[in-house]
Amino acid sequence: MPTPIRPTLLRGCLLGVLLAAACTSPSGGPASSGKAVVPGDPSAPSQITPTDSLAIARQLASHPWQPFANNILHGKDQAGVVVHTADAAYADPSGRRGWWLPGEVNVGIPYKWGGFDDAASFNAAVAQGLAAGDVSSPEKRRLGNAAVSAQAAGLDCSGFVSRCLRLPFVHDTAQLPAVCSELSNPQDLRPGDLLNIPRRHVLLCAGWASPDRKWIYFYETGGLPDYWRPGLKQAPLDKLLALGYRPLRYRGMASETRTDGKEMLTRAVASTAAVVTTPTVGEP
Repeated sequence: MPTPIRPTLLRGCLLGVLLAAACTSPSGGPASSGKAVVPGDPSAPSQITPTDSLAIARQLASHPWQPFANNILHGKDQAGVVVHTADAAYADPSGRRGWWLPGEVNVGIPYKWGGFDDAASFNAAVAQGLAAGDVSSPEKRRLGNAAVSAQAAGLDCSGFVSRCLRLPFVHDTAQLPAVCSELSNPQDLRPGDLLNIPRRHVLLCAGWASPDRKWIYFYETGGLPDYWRPGLKQAPLDKLLALGYRPLRYRGMASETRTDGKEMLTRAVASTAAVVTTPTVGEP
């Protein structure tokens, strides 16, 4: 009879399959195929194309990882910083629920206030037993950097966007405008551009969700419906602008002209976008 497959081996095989899927670009092919590229400002901190930016966002949102009970923390870390991981047993006072399950393969790098991890550094932190994420709160916003835990791993909204722009270090929502140009017309937003509220929240634009450019696709972490993990969403642009978001274009972002007639998001990826009819400023 065949050798029984051990549960740990089965989980390992599943993790390998998911890792392979997570590394696929949103276009499903080479990042440079079908596009004429005009480079960004060479003085910018990094250089990136819209296709690569969206591929990074997709990878962070679909990254598979397996936590255990020792990655859960609800209380103070070794330095006295209060940490709350977004595990499925958690809900904050406003009802925002956690999502990840210990002992299971979960998908998406969890939210962490002040976090700037990529997939590799997050995996290493989880393996070392650090807290997997740390949700935002009004008190953390009041304390700012003093509320960032060195014993937790993950990404907050600006850490997520900074990774998607390949910035060498995190640029928070107050710093991002300094490396971007504001667009005079929000209708000019392109994949890889930002919608930003300084000192509050930032989104990564992923394309237009309607031909009339009234609805937009975007990636974010820290916003509804799944508050504490990154994901692709779609919402009315006018409602986002009414919340105070300003359209920005990163200076190091290349301009890509599609020569193959395809959108950057495939239908399969776009179909996964959560519909947010009444958006809010994601983080409390």
